[in-house]
Order: sequence, then C-alpha cells, then structure tokens
Amino acid sequence: MAAKTTLFRALHHRDRPLVLPNAWDYASAALLAAEGFPAVGTTSLGVAAAAGLPDGTGVTRAKTLLLATRLTQLTVPVTVDIEGGFSDDPAAVAEFAWQLAELGIAGVNLEDGRSDAALADPGHQAELIRAIKGRAPELFVNARVDTHWLGLDHDSTLTRVARYEKSGADGIFVPGLAEPEQIRTVVGATGLPVNVLYLSTGPSVAELAALGVRRVSTGSLLYRAALAATLDTARGVRDGTAIAGGIPTYQEVQAQTPS
Repeated sequence: MAAKTTLFRALHHRDRPLVLPNAWDYASAALLAAEGFPAVGTTSLGVAAAAGLPDGTGVTRAKTLLLATRLTQLTVPVTVDIEGGFSDDPAAVAEFAWQLAELGIAGVNLEDGRSDAALADPGHQAELIRAIKGRAPELFVNARVDTHWLGLDHDSTLTRVARYEKSGADGIFVPGLAEPEQIRTVVGATGLPVNVLYLSTGPSVAELAALGVRRVSTGSLLYRAALAATLDTARGVRDGTAIAGGIPTYQEVQAQTPS
C-alpha cells in the first residue's frame, strides 16, 4: 500500500501530466486500470447519481467509503473525491481521511465549494487540510479551489492557493480554468503540482503540459459519457439504428471482477 502512495506522488512529477480518469464504480475503475492508466480517481457526481443521491451535499460518505474499499483491490493507486470532507468538524474529516489511508487509498480530493453554492471560509478549509495531514500524513491531499467552478470571488483564488499550500496540501486543483493565462498564473503562484479539469473546449493535454499543469482530471465527464452511450445504445435497439462498436463483451467485464 505504501508503494502505491509513493507511486501516486511520483506521478505528479514526470515529464508529462498525470491524466487521471475518474470512475464511479469498480467495473469502470478496473477497465481504466486495465487500459493502462497509471492511477484512477473517483467522481463524486458519478458515485452520488449512481446511488440516487445528490452530489456535493455531504450525503455519500458511506457510499464513498464502500467504493474505496473495493477499489483498493486494483493494482494502481486510487484517489478519492470526498467533496468537502462530509463534515465541518476537522477531527471528523481527518478520521475519514485516515480510514481511507488505512484501506490503502493514495489520495483525496477536498473541495472548498459547499452545497449551497458558496465557498468555504479559507481559514476553516485550511484547518481541515491541516487536520488530515496531521492524522494521515502520507495521504496526498489535492486541495480544490472552487472559485472558478462556482463563478465566485475569483480574486481570492491565489490567496486560497497560498493558504492551502501553507496548510500542508500536496496538490492544488482549480476546476473551471480554461484560459491559458489564468492557468499559467495559478501554476506560477505555487510550488505544488497543479491539477485542472479537462474541458472539451479548453486546452489539450499537450497544451496544458506546456503551461506547467501536472495533473489533468476528467471529473464527471466519463460518467456522463457513459450515460449518453447507454441512451444511444437503447435507442439503437428500439429504433433499429446502428449501435456504436467497441462495447466490452460480457466476458471482458467479468474478467475484471476479483476472483
């Protein structure tokens, strides 16, 4: 387990960004690992929606822990999206993070956006980060700054980045950044590896690499694409139209489940 944690940290310091696909269940994660992705993350939207629950409201703690338990069977490092920590109590957030670390999870994603479409107080968010690092120092804490994602208080972005870095974060994640100059500014403001969310309308992975980005996440994109493929395939069956190829066989999916 320690080897996975060490590897995951090292993946942020290669000559190219870590492209981190985000899974929502064991099968999606196992197929991504089998495809050769060196690490896998989870998507809180996918985990929540698959369980019939809303994302970002702190109600998927048990589902997240259950999935994390299963994903530790993979051969690659796994990082888990824990939304805002599922609690405002630093001790409770740190305890949950420690549980994940004890399972063998390599990292967590901790966001400062809140369910009421507001931003957390950066001082309190920094306290959550310090609590996690104090309880599970080996865990890679990716501190997510939601100023651009929520379209709120853009001017506080760099202040939050600096505060979270000082509090012990291992990486900085600013989803919603699309303009090269904005990305370059964030990268230049921190010594930590910067993570951005892949946007189909934004820079390519190669362009992000040139801007200094060290990690590119897919977020909920794969889950939403899977839903779209489900609908397209169902319509094809119903309407007698062409069905896209490349669908894994029953045997291929079955082969990914632990024996």
